[in-house]
Amino acid sequence: MYLPVQVGACGKESIGFQRDDEGENISVKNPGYCELTGLYWAWKNLDADYIGLVHYRRHFSDGSHFKSKWDRVITQKALEKKLAQCKILLPKPRDYWIESNYSHYAHAHHAADLDITRKILEEKYPRYIPAFDKVMSLTIGHRFNMFVMDKRYFKRWCSWLFSVLSQLEKRLDISTYSDYDARVFGFVAERLLDVWLITNKVRYKDMPYVFMEKQNWLKKGFGFVKRKLCAHGSKKEE
Repeated sequence: MYLPVQVGACGKESIGFQRDDEGENISVKNPGYCELTGLYWAWKNLDADYIGLVHYRRHFSDGSHFKSKWDRVITQKALEKKLAQCKILLPKPRDYWIESNYSHYAHAHHAADLDITRKILEEKYPRYIPAFDKVMSLTIGHRFNMFVMDKRYFKRWCSWLFSVLSQLEKRLDISTYSDYDARVFGFVAERLLDVWLITNKVRYKDMPYVFMEKQNWLKKGFGFVKRKLCAHGSKKEE
């Protein structure tokens, strides 16, 4: 059920996977859009009943804690059973506890990214403003740009998402951003998913997921607190 995709393939040698610079694509924008160049490629070039996105290091899981990481990755048979119950599957949300979604982003990146995004919604999609403000005030949210969706929802989500991001790209000056912060469009997309779900009253089901790499939770926790206390703290990957 998986199609490995080489994202940001434009100008690079093939690694043997489907390239995201074939057909209609935005592969060249990978430094700012991250995995979303793969998402855009799928939106414009794939035809399937369900389309989703996972990462080389994060996969949906069957929920077991007694198997190896690879054995815990959900199978097609198990996934089909889940999709028979709900048309959208998402990773279990993260809870920042002492941070709102807005303050966490502002401490980790640049608040202007979200401020300008809100302005775009206010001008172009005003009915999304109540949900945006609500999501920004919450401490919990879906992350990683991971999901599996029925193709009808998938097309609606991508159409709206990329229309917002294209406007953000035009208005946001990232010339002074670090390489990490320049991945702004991928970061903002993570925060927009819940806004889209709430506004459109879309039903979804949260799923467990598994990290394929070893996680240093002590280091990650220290970085989280440091960003909270120091606006210019370390900006490592979330």
